Amino acid sequence: MKNLVMGCAVAAFLVLTARSEARMPARYESAEPVQWVSLTPIEGEASWYGAESAGKTASGEQYDMSQLTAAHRTLPFNSRIKVTNLRNGRAVILRVNDRGPNVAGRLLDVSMKAAEILGFAGSGRTPVRVSVVRYPKGYILEPSAALPLISCARFSK
Repeated sequence: MKNLVMGCAVAAFLVLTARSEARMPARYESAEPVQWVSLTPIEGEASWYGAESAGKTASGEQYDMSQLTAAHRTLPFNSRIKVTNLRNGRAVILRVNDRGPNVAGRLLDVSMKAAEILGFAGSGRTPVRVSVVRYPKGYILEPSAALPLISCARFSK
């Protein structure tokens, strides 16, 4: 009897509940365009730039050679990258805030502070490995870079 009363109460509640006024959107759009990006490390030559590059960066912010920043031709602004000097093994995390370098054959320009930490401020350039640590909002990994799916457990009879 108790189950019958509870069942009738639930049924009455569902029947008497008002319908929602919320409507489904006509289409689904992301607020920002989504772009595919890769996590594959890249090796190449890096150089640094200092006071001669004073002014605004391509991202619109003021260049500060004492900040840990970098210029890359294609990485999205505000990406965090790990730059490793292949000659001495030193590494630093930088934020991409500019476009460049403007010299053929160079992969990356880093700030003077970053060059000091990486140990190549005196030489001006060095071979590096660049790995993306984090992309800004609105960017996702390309499908091939995603981790493989874990297979479901199999149950035997």
